[in-house]
Amino acid sequence: MEGGPCCRVKKGDQHSRQGQLVARYGGSIIVSDMSKNVKKRNWAFVLYPESAPEDWREQLQKTGLQCAISPLHDKDTNPDGEPKKAHYHVILCYAGPTSFAVVERLTKGLHQPIPQPLEQVRGYYRYLTHADNPEKAQYSAGDIQLLNGFDIRDFVEMTKSEVMRYKRELLAFVRDNDILEYSDLLDILMDGGEATADLLEVASNHTLMLTKYIASRRYKATGVSRGDD
Repeated sequence: MEGGPCCRVKKGDQHSRQGQLVARYGGSIIVSDMSKNVKKRNWAFVLYPESAPEDWREQLQKTGLQCAISPLHDKDTNPDGEPKKAHYHVILCYAGPTSFAVVERLTKGLHQPIPQPLEQVRGYYRYLTHADNPEKAQYSAGDIQLLNGFDIRDFVEMTKSEVMRYKRELLAFVRDNDILEYSDLLDILMDGGEATADLLEVASNHTLMLTKYIASRRYKATGVSRGDD
């Protein structure tokens, strides 16, 4: 797949080796088992809108599969600076292990490249916006489209380092915006939608820490302490 952990395989970069697809990506070799017998629950593919049916989103919706669709990648460039064709990255999540042949029928129906199996959904989800690739064009997490109940938190829990990073971000946000009520913080995070979903989860799981921090700042600002502080 073009430009991502499951990159599009270009002509000349693809060959078969013991039923595997070997793709060259970013100076490294990515090997994905493309045997017709391989079965994975989670898959991804690149979608080029210029060759897709106009109702491709509706077609994905009708499959009932949980899907995540990236913002339109229209600012990506090749190493030589040449713009890449505008494209989307799409994650497909099946209810159980599903064969390459079944998923390929779906992508062929949309006139798109072959799908790739995903071993790690969260990492690829972050690639939808190039979150871990600052050298690439950046896209907004708020523009990710989710279909049929897809929720990234269903796939893997946050690491301790991620939780700590989000806690720091929350404390800094409270401080920098003079948030004096825990409810105001939650309202802001809920209104942020998918872009602030992880922050909302951390805030909900660390109520005591945040309420104490907000109460301390409120007392410092007003000199008034409430009974529930």
